[in-house]
Amino acid sequence: MQRFHQVLFTESLLALCWLCMMIVHELGHVIGAVLTGGHVERVVLHPLAISRTDVLPNPHPGVVVWLGPVLGCLLPWLLMMAIPKRTDFARSCAQFFAGFCMLANGAYIGLGSFDAIGDCREMRMTGTPQLALMAFGVPMMAAGFFLWHQLGKLSDFIAQPDSVRPRAAYLMLAILLLVIAVEITTG
Repeated sequence: MQRFHQVLFTESLLALCWLCMMIVHELGHVIGAVLTGGHVERVVLHPLAISRTDVLPNPHPGVVVWLGPVLGCLLPWLLMMAIPKRTDFARSCAQFFAGFCMLANGAYIGLGSFDAIGDCREMRMTGTPQLALMAFGVPMMAAGFFLWHQLGKLSDFIAQPDSVRPRAAYLMLAILLLVIAVEITTG
């Protein structure tokens, strides 16, 4: 039963990180639109879709597109920093999430620059050179791995299934289900 709780916690945490990473990324686009006088027509957030923010008019698309990944990395890091280190569980979850966001946004921009997919296409169309995309992506991926490395070895976590309390596993699942429910009902 201990292994079950460890797997439930891990899978719920990973799914929650994915959904929340998209929320924070799109929040960055929304903030960019508001700050530059753009009008947010639609934000797509759904558990079965890749997130998207439609802005029209978009007087400063370069700012709007860049604030997605920039704030998508910065805001989770600030959240992590705001949680006191003495609250081990919450701080560790926030650190994992911050690392996840840095890795995901870094890979999206750094690796996506080769095929000009999604935001990278808009970045290139607004004049950002591919090298700048990679200059953002590679350090963000490294920072994400660094935050994860500070949490300890994955092999140690796997070897200690009793390190996850049942309450933590069910709490993570409940938060995940809440986010899914909100996305489905508001989308």
